[in-house]
Amino acid sequence: MDLITRGNNVIMETYKRFPLVFDKGQGCILTDNNGKEYLDFVAGIAVDALGHSHPGLLAAMQAQMEKLVHISNLYWSEPGIELAEMLTKASGLDKVFYCNSGAEACEAALKLCRVYGKLKKDEEAVEIIAMNQSFHGRTYAAITATGQPKYQQNLEPLMPEIYHVPYNDIEALKALISPKTCGIILEPIQGEGGIYPADPDYLKEVRKICDEQNIVLIFDEVQTGIGRSGKLFAYQQYGVVPDVVTMAKGLGGGVPIGGIIAKDHVAEVFTPGTHASTFGGNPFVTATAKYVIETLTAPGFFEAVEEKGDYLKAQLEALKKEHPAIKEVRGMGLIVGVQIDADLGAIVAKAMEKGLLLITAGSNAIRFVPPLVVAKAEIDQAVQIFAECL
Repeated sequence: MDLITRGNNVIMETYKRFPLVFDKGQGCILTDNNGKEYLDFVAGIAVDALGHSHPGLLAAMQAQMEKLVHISNLYWSEPGIELAEMLTKASGLDKVFYCNSGAEACEAALKLCRVYGKLKKDEEAVEIIAMNQSFHGRTYAAITATGQPKYQQNLEPLMPEIYHVPYNDIEALKALISPKTCGIILEPIQGEGGIYPADPDYLKEVRKICDEQNIVLIFDEVQTGIGRSGKLFAYQQYGVVPDVVTMAKGLGGGVPIGGIIAKDHVAEVFTPGTHASTFGGNPFVTATAKYVIETLTAPGFFEAVEEKGDYLKAQLEALKKEHPAIKEVRGMGLIVGVQIDADLGAIVAKAMEKGLLLITAGSNAIRFVPPLVVAKAEIDQAVQIFAECL
């Protein structure tokens, strides 16, 4: 019996998995159990920031595993404190809460803004506004905030008092805000919705409204954060600072870790017993994430991500001139979407046959999210294979 059959016999079918079993990886290359190599432009869905089997990351993981893996948050550990110091310094925010995934990070942020609303605004300030075509995770509050009904099928009733408006539409947002609004959550670049960046003026106006009406502004940077845009967080590309930012995916370089960073005046409403996470921020995952952040914030790293992102977009724009099916190339840094009027599934499948891993974003785009350490030669190779699949 082959591995895929064995897997289907015992693992719930919550993913429509591709018929591939991967055995090992190195850099931006994955090798399946038949020995075939693939150029990885999925990176574990924007998770493997430093690629596969990064020597420094492996050394940091091993060193911490030999000392201490888990103690619970009843006690302090040095890696968790040091990582939080690095994140607050680099983000411009003040306090960190650790969890294990992006959905948990969004859940924590939504809880935080509701507690804040009740304690610092009004007992009835419980309404949260999210965006159409957004994606915030699979837990109940996160899936309710997600502005895509296909993800909410058969889950009703959803969490109450969470509403949606069109993205980048400031008038629609203003029309929905009321004295009961405690929070607004949005992605600076919509990821699963199709790689749509926010309009800079829109973000600035949202920030102004939140300041004026004592509303918590949450930026979901689970996918766009941790260097993906060419800055540690995408909001730093816009010069607009949120009250709370969510993070996960690339933070652990493949190890599950998530969290939020918040401004002091918001963070202080979380007190002992308000929220918690047994595994969140244990010594192993925070030591691993420390290495990731140290690597990303070293001189020149973010500049290289921006340069490679511009190079990738330029290559794809050149393809657009040759292929009428390509309607738009959008994104920032190394999160790039190509809107195509074609069968996206067929393109992904054909690319896979040719040794390139890609995924879709939304209903009309192919997503390019390679490891941040990708080389220009690998970008050339990926674009060439992609062109052959159009």
